[in-house]
Amino acid sequence: MLSKQGREKMDNLENNRHYISWPVLAMMAFVTVIGFDDIIYNFKNQGMGVITSWVLMLFLYVIPYSLMVGQLGSIFNKEGGGLSSWIRGTNGEFLGYFTAWTYWAASIPYVVDTANSVVVGLGWAIKGSGKFQDTMSNGQFALWTLLVFVVFIAIQSRFKRSLELLSSIGGVAMFGMTVLFVIMALSSLGMGGHIATQPMNLGAIVPKFDLKYLTTVGLLIYAVNGCELIAPFVTKMKNPRREFPKSMLMLVVMTAFLTIFGSFSLGIFFDAHHLPYDLKMNGSYYAFQALGQQYHVGNLFMYLFAWTEVIYLAALLAVLLDAMTRMLVADTGQKYMPRFLRKTNQAGLPINGYLLTCFLSGFILFLGVFLPEMNDVFNWLLNLNGIISPGVTCWIFYAFMRVRKDPKRYPSQYVFIKNNKLAWWVGFWALAVTALATVFGIAPQDVTEFSALWWHELVINIVAIAVLIGLGGILPLVTKREEKYGTAFSKLQWITMLLSVGITIILSVFVGSTQLAERNLLVVGIVLLGLVILCMIGWKKPYKNKKP
Repeated sequence: MLSKQGREKMDNLENNRHYISWPVLAMMAFVTVIGFDDIIYNFKNQGMGVITSWVLMLFLYVIPYSLMVGQLGSIFNKEGGGLSSWIRGTNGEFLGYFTAWTYWAASIPYVVDTANSVVVGLGWAIKGSGKFQDTMSNGQFALWTLLVFVVFIAIQSRFKRSLELLSSIGGVAMFGMTVLFVIMALSSLGMGGHIATQPMNLGAIVPKFDLKYLTTVGLLIYAVNGCELIAPFVTKMKNPRREFPKSMLMLVVMTAFLTIFGSFSLGIFFDAHHLPYDLKMNGSYYAFQALGQQYHVGNLFMYLFAWTEVIYLAALLAVLLDAMTRMLVADTGQKYMPRFLRKTNQAGLPINGYLLTCFLSGFILFLGVFLPEMNDVFNWLLNLNGIISPGVTCWIFYAFMRVRKDPKRYPSQYVFIKNNKLAWWVGFWALAVTALATVFGIAPQDVTEFSALWWHELVINIVAIAVLIGLGGILPLVTKREEKYGTAFSKLQWITMLLSVGITIILSVFVGSTQLAERNLLVVGIVLLGLVILCMIGWKKPYKNKKP
């Protein structure tokens, strides 16, 4: 037993320990979960009916999702609380690696979409309109996006800490702008403003539950996920069992206010029955432009939002490019990740990991180049996030189900639902909803169903998913080649494979001038031929003699 002095010393240490309060944790989660653009995207998909979708999503999905994350973060707090550590702890090393890979792969469309948004934001911030991007071809848009990648990969290592602080400040400022928009939009009604969406009644906010609706659920999930990022902080609360639910309740209340009243506010300025075709790309700027006109201050609010958006997204992009690449090479383990990808330069930067990130980002951009307009490219990239991101979220619910199947093995300071069977079924419900949203999300949005363009987007959706996820299954085989031969591929093999990839891209670009229906078959055929050549080259031994 401890002496009196020992007990007093322990009490003093406990009192001096820095704890995170539940309101602070709620704000941290809020910044990672929802933003103004998320409201715009889903308003475009569902109109005023999205209000009902937000209510259902908050109570049937967000609450259980965030509370499950809290328990998982509490159980695996020594491993840092990351998603891959949850799967590694419940299902073994390989599935932990594959989870880390899919989480990283899901970040690729996100960073590409972020880079696109930086280009669009710069156009509005400088020109004060969407004319900058309207004058660009898809190829020029892709080149600008790649240029943004190169610039931010070059500067992130020098200014990483300041960029992290800038992205945090920018994130809070973005939410401040969103709250400002909602309050001022609602206040404008008392100043003689009118609602553009008519009729505004109960029927207007009920969505039509059809196939098109099911294809948009994935983007709703994409909008509200990200709560797992605050999981490591659960154990840093003084009383997680009592305080964490309070944080999540505060999170839900704030998210409900922003999504429900934010969607209603958009209905004040936009007719939900006749929305602009480029609302996803330019809707945020249109909204603040309309707010400025309502208050007779011109484009003041639009410029404030545009520069806030550019600064925040630029800093976020630089941090993401660094964090996701480091996570890839550090969290996947030496057993499955090839040595050449784990290689670092003198500054400790995983240079080949950066090259892989740029290569796959360029590949995603390349897939979108053949779409008719830049607005189609933007929408397709955004919708691709609505497929891959919910797919990765499935790992969270799978890990939770495994934990509740064997609760004695996984003790926790915080427990979501004491009854293990009920908790398991709640986890299964969330997994089933997310998996179905992922599958239905593969069907293209924002285009006419079963048109040539619809089929084209369906093909590139499948190709993008197959490459991003499938590569994660190939890399362990490459690692085995390194172990067996000392190196995965010889210089000649690398050169030949890169040439085959280059020729495949050139041929695909060449057929880009053909009709859309013919282009689908030709591009798929060329890509398949390129894959066959890559497999044939990669199958051969890099050297005649094995590693001694």
